Amino acid sequence: MSNLLPFEEALTAIEKAATVRVASETLPLPKALGRILAENIVAPINVPPQANSAMDGYAIAYQDWQDGKAFRVSQRIAAGQAPQPLQAGTCARIFTGAILPAGADTIIMQENAQVEAEQVRFLSTPQQGDHVRPSGQDMQQGQTVALSGQQLSAMQIGLLASLGITQVSVFQPLRVGILTTGDELVSAGSPLLIGQIYNSNGPMLDALVTEAGHKVTCSLHAADTPEATEQALQQLTKECDVILSSGGVSVGEEDHVKHVLEKLGTLHLWKIAIKPGKPLVHASLNGVPFLGLPGNPSSTLVTFHWFARLLLSVCAGAQATRPKAYTVKAGFRRSKAIQRDEFLRVTIQQGKAHPHAQQSSGALLAACESQGYLHIKARESVEENQEYDFYPFNSF
Repeated sequence: MSNLLPFEEALTAIEKAATVRVASETLPLPKALGRILAENIVAPINVPPQANSAMDGYAIAYQDWQDGKAFRVSQRIAAGQAPQPLQAGTCARIFTGAILPAGADTIIMQENAQVEAEQVRFLSTPQQGDHVRPSGQDMQQGQTVALSGQQLSAMQIGLLASLGITQVSVFQPLRVGILTTGDELVSAGSPLLIGQIYNSNGPMLDALVTEAGHKVTCSLHAADTPEATEQALQQLTKECDVILSSGGVSVGEEDHVKHVLEKLGTLHLWKIAIKPGKPLVHASLNGVPFLGLPGNPSSTLVTFHWFARLLLSVCAGAQATRPKAYTVKAGFRRSKAIQRDEFLRVTIQQGKAHPHAQQSSGALLAACESQGYLHIKARESVEENQEYDFYPFNSF
């Protein structure tokens, strides 16, 4: 195991080697959902622009407050209206969202008001500034409100719209190529002959890439020959910004991807100290980043989540982020420690992690019936009730 690159070192190496591979473009704000910002966004105005009322009620100058005093209502202010300055000693009827008149600094809720013809008495003593939303309470002019590399969510679309922003500079979608290998693989819908299995990695990688917000522009399957592998890789380098493959990266006689990479490009790393997913290859072909994932479906899933997702994010112009874990107690024990970081598929029951009975690198049902990964670090045994990092699948 001494020639295996430790898990954290591999993550760092792949992240540091990655660079932005896409150009920017300007889009209307409504069309930018899910896209990655190519510039910081600075607030051009205060939000709210003027101080306004958080309640339906009455606006007063706190200095005019006297217990039991009857205030004359000098004006009525609805949302969207420009108020007149508040007359000294009076109050203004005001509604939620309406601009606070000059001279007023406090709102008294209508529930605490007793109306008497043209006058109002208040039933409780206010605090200065009650129920006033000051100008710039949410955002202040000149404040950086979104960073380059952030993926625009629906909430951020709303936030930018509240600033009057109509268009944004975003990165173009990352073009991802997918290569699957293996003579035993056939497409779903075809009859299975003896020794054949259906190709699950191709559709799964396509879905994972799309789910991450990128664009699959070319998906190929290569026969288990050096010539077919080389031809497919040559095509993908011409059409894609990043290439992902599954299979063909181990040491078998029918595994040709690594050897073709060494012939055509530069190999950066090979073999990671993780389980499942050890035979992972990181390389570049004519400047195009390449990540070769193992062929077993669970290994493909784990290595996509940890390594491919990170690589694609950086190449797409996004901020490089690691998934967030929270600690949970193990609901089991295992005395045997292995020399690799292991990612067990587990379910959380009564606050404890319980592993799926099937942890084979070739089994996908285990992931579908689990909630996430329990990370057991290299050379660690598992003790019941001891805490370990748990990564929900939706954190990737």
